Amino acid sequence: MCGIVGWVDWKQDLRDKGHTIDRMADAVKHRGPDQAGTWLSNQAALGHRRLIVVDPVGGEQPMEKLYQGSSWVITYNGELYNTLELRRILERKGYVFNSRNSDTEVLLTSYIEWGTECVKSLRGIYAFGIWKESDQTLFLARDRLGVKPLFYYCLPHGILFASEAKCILKHPDVKAQVDGEGLAEIFYMGPARSPGHGIFKGLGEMEPGTWILYSPEKLSIKKYWSLESRPHFDSLDDTAARLKELFVSSVKSQLVSDRPLCTLLSGGLDSSAITALAAEGYKGQDGDALATFSVDYSDSGRYFAPNYFETGADNPWIHMVSNYLGTRHHSIVLDNVELAQALESALLANDRPGMADVDTSLYLFSREVKKEAVVALSGECADEIMGGYPWFYDPEVTQTPAFPWIRMVAERQRFLSPLLLGEINGDEYLQARYKEAIKEVPSLEGETTVEVRMREITYLNITRFMSTLLDRKDRMSMAQGLEVRVPFADHEFLQYAWNIPWPMKNCQGMAKGIFRKAMKGLLPGPVLERKKNPYPKTHHPQYGEEVRKMLLRILNDPLAPVHALIDKNTLQYQIESGRPLFNRPWFSQLMGDIQYLAYLWQINRWLEKYEINLLL
Repeated sequence: MCGIVGWVDWKQDLRDKGHTIDRMADAVKHRGPDQAGTWLSNQAALGHRRLIVVDPVGGEQPMEKLYQGSSWVITYNGELYNTLELRRILERKGYVFNSRNSDTEVLLTSYIEWGTECVKSLRGIYAFGIWKESDQTLFLARDRLGVKPLFYYCLPHGILFASEAKCILKHPDVKAQVDGEGLAEIFYMGPARSPGHGIFKGLGEMEPGTWILYSPEKLSIKKYWSLESRPHFDSLDDTAARLKELFVSSVKSQLVSDRPLCTLLSGGLDSSAITALAAEGYKGQDGDALATFSVDYSDSGRYFAPNYFETGADNPWIHMVSNYLGTRHHSIVLDNVELAQALESALLANDRPGMADVDTSLYLFSREVKKEAVVALSGECADEIMGGYPWFYDPEVTQTPAFPWIRMVAERQRFLSPLLLGEINGDEYLQARYKEAIKEVPSLEGETTVEVRMREITYLNITRFMSTLLDRKDRMSMAQGLEVRVPFADHEFLQYAWNIPWPMKNCQGMAKGIFRKAMKGLLPGPVLERKKNPYPKTHHPQYGEEVRKMLLRILNDPLAPVHALIDKNTLQYQIESGRPLFNRPWFSQLMGDIQYLAYLWQINRWLEKYEINLLL
């Protein structure tokens, strides 16, 4: 994986703007610590930071290719899993390749041959920009599910694009401004984010499955892929077989790497299934067994108690799977104080407040994994696609017209300032975003009321909640220079699973029953039947004490910028009295009282660190 940046300007000569592009690219050197490159012309400047995974010699970027008198240049972040297949097709068409097996050159050549239609042939995760010098056109594209990020900012006479917002904010013509809509995203949608919303004023995010074609005449945006609803005719057995076929294909295609590869193993169904196939198909450079990694917290077991979302400890299951598959397992144990201290690092990686210790743990976990591996496979997306979360099965939640993972809105508003409440109607904002999402759902004639609603809930999870987890995974892992691949986020697997009828998805009376059936024989029976357990968080009071102290310091600082947005007195009284803020998670499965305090701390540090001008 890599970090990419670009600048097109019709009024300036960019050949002497290399220092600006270098500054923008250096902001994401964590994404690409191995190499740096810049390409400049009159109207275009491209930058790249490279994490070497495949073809160390032949994949340097920005990559330029001359063909029929034209110059084409690419800066690219991602991995193509059908590189060899595309290369053979292009070679039959007469194209000659200079690299050994670079997916960058295959992608660039695909655009030369098929133009904007090339994206329909790509299987993988990607975000890229291609400049055609003769036509003075820029083509930007993002993968179908938005695994890899891509932001853009329109200038009066040009455009900027980059992997992360921080790169664009390094440009001298861009200011870090946030208006009421951006704050609504932070305080109500957050730590999720509406698709396409970059939080900072003027900053857009390319939505998954879209491309942009930019020329001196116009800027065109097109959605090139979306889910399609169609009747499902396969029997139960045939559905399980087809699901397994697609899953096996996805996992095995993602084992290609010239650098050490591992899996992230929680002992749950999804990560265990990936690990089983990876352990079978991957052989290390020295013939070593597959490395697996798990995360936990010091002394966490002393304070853990099962609850509605967290059903039990992962460790016994992790060791069961590792022993069964013969992996080289590494159990990473994180320090609770360091977990709190890393809140700023996670914030800077994310460019906005995030999921508190859920983020920082992944940030620190990725640091430890990177000591042995450069590529990791992870189990994100299965629960959104297959219906694994508890809220899929709560009638009160499914019958409520709202995002299932956003809760306690009225309770949270107690802690907001009159200024912010006067600027934003949180309920109206959330309802508007919810209705936008529901309008997108591709309907299927003949479905029952229950089937229609479960299709809507699944769509919300795939297009809204899943993007939050993919964002988190990308930012926290790439902040450590670790490439994480997500086999469940394969568009062919997703498209097929999307149309499996809800009762069939939950066959055998279990959530994700069809996937459990598909994986039969691959894993031990108890693992196949294990209930959903979320990514682990710390339950040690030491973390909570550290976060409370950090936030109280802010509340006692009259110059803290967050005071304009919160009701300091109400919040401080609540903290010092020891009374709980909420009676259940206010976001997702893990965000409770301490996570809310950490989120507010991150908001304050975000305002300070990015020198944000609030437009209220």
